[in-house]
Amino acid sequence: MNDNLNLTTTEEIQNLIYTIRGKQVMLDSDVARLFKYTTKDLNRNVKNNINRFPENYCFQITEEEYKSLRCKNFTLNQNGRGQHRKYLPYVFTEYGITMLAGLLKSEVAVNASVKIVNSFIKMRHFLKDNGQLFERVTTLEYQQIENNKNLT
Repeated sequence: MNDNLNLTTTEEIQNLIYTIRGKQVMLDSDVARLFKYTTKDLNRNVKNNINRFPENYCFQITEEEYKSLRCKNFTLNQNGRGQHRKYLPYVFTEYGITMLAGLLKSEVAVNASVKIVNSFIKMRHFLKDNGQLFERVTTLEYQQIENNKNLT
């Protein structure tokens, strides 16, 4: 992705949003890149102000969650980003991203947080509007699994 934030589209940001523990979140490294910070500096700011980041704003993912992300997304695979991380990543909900932008107070961070939060909102509306469709697909997948079991 181009480092110029003006070229970052809602779709590009939505591709950086994952669902972990039933929450839509972004990885610390992706937020840092959009805010034009290093991941280390971003996380240091969070740790120095940890009382502003309850678990529904920010949390550190487990090894299993991290491995699952690496399996689902080629950019997190063994040969890509995140291969040599010393610590497990933190993830931020839209509330955490807003809090972080207020804490960092840079114009880039504020502008990026607006785009990120708008992306979260669009995704939430999409999921809400298409929830029944997802349920039907899930039901069909379960039926297909059962049919395959019956055939073997």
